[in-house]
Amino acid sequence: MKFTKVEPAYTSKHGCRLVWKGIDEDDSDTVILNKDEFDSLVEILKKDATGKITLDDQVSTIIINSDVIQFTLQGHPLLEAETFEMQKQVLEYAKIPHEPQYLHVSSKEFNPSRWIRKDAKETHQMPESTDEQNVRQSLMHAILNSNPEKTDQSLSESDVFRIFASRRSTRKFAKTKIEDWKIDKILAAADTAPTAGNFQGLKIFYVKNDTTKEALVEAANKQPYVNAPAVLVFCMDPSRVKLKFPPKILEKFSMQDATLAASYAQIAAAGLGLSSIWIGMIDEEKVMSILGTDLRPSSILCIGYPDKKRPPKSRRKLKELIEIIE
Repeated sequence: MKFTKVEPAYTSKHGCRLVWKGIDEDDSDTVILNKDEFDSLVEILKKDATGKITLDDQVSTIIINSDVIQFTLQGHPLLEAETFEMQKQVLEYAKIPHEPQYLHVSSKEFNPSRWIRKDAKETHQMPESTDEQNVRQSLMHAILNSNPEKTDQSLSESDVFRIFASRRSTRKFAKTKIEDWKIDKILAAADTAPTAGNFQGLKIFYVKNDTTKEALVEAANKQPYVNAPAVLVFCMDPSRVKLKFPPKILEKFSMQDATLAASYAQIAAAGLGLSSIWIGMIDEEKVMSILGTDLRPSSILCIGYPDKKRPPKSRRKLKELIEIIE
């Protein structure tokens, strides 16, 4: 695995993503640094010094030596980069402001950041390129690097199932602002969801604007909790699915793509100590008009810190849910 480049973060202008690439085109890894972590790295590299940076999970570290920089990440294989190469790219990256990537937001009342590919024509005709695949962040890696409660061990299988078991829907959120790096990781998780043919037949609208949120409340059967700290609208984009099937089948694939992405985002949010509510009762035409898009919405995911912790609700017995066919 070889360090290749520095990329903008998903939502923050201040952090970054460090990308490694392996021999195979699908073999890649990404480390997300928040503002403080990135600033610490820049400061050490500017001085041509050595040092150690502890990341936000209080376990993962970056060790800067004169010849090599080592990323020891919780529950993840060691990543290394030549100090000279990373120093050159990181310091060059830090010189200029960067717009965050992967956001598709539609609001006339603020200036949204946009992801513009090198060849806009190819966006609608070809699947994602190798470079775009290389920056995809795995759900597990997103959660592994962001749990501040972990201090002495990796995320185990039991922790993953604990996240599944403890997640519950929340209809009342605290007014606490969600940290940008957590939004980054939630979007990273959605970005890794499986899709038909890997064509990613969906689009995510990350709604920040208060007026837009209030309009979405009306479009979602006046459910007040739609006006949450973070609102993600998952829409179908069957035009991206370049498979030889009838349009109705492509639309079905696209619906599944958007649903899976929302599911991954919801589980990632739970792993980051946040709560969410999945909104399926929506007036699709109104939502499309509010967002200024012709893409059909599949769901709205509302995310925030819960006003108070609540235990998960009871579920029916598993034997009543599963029918075994032998």
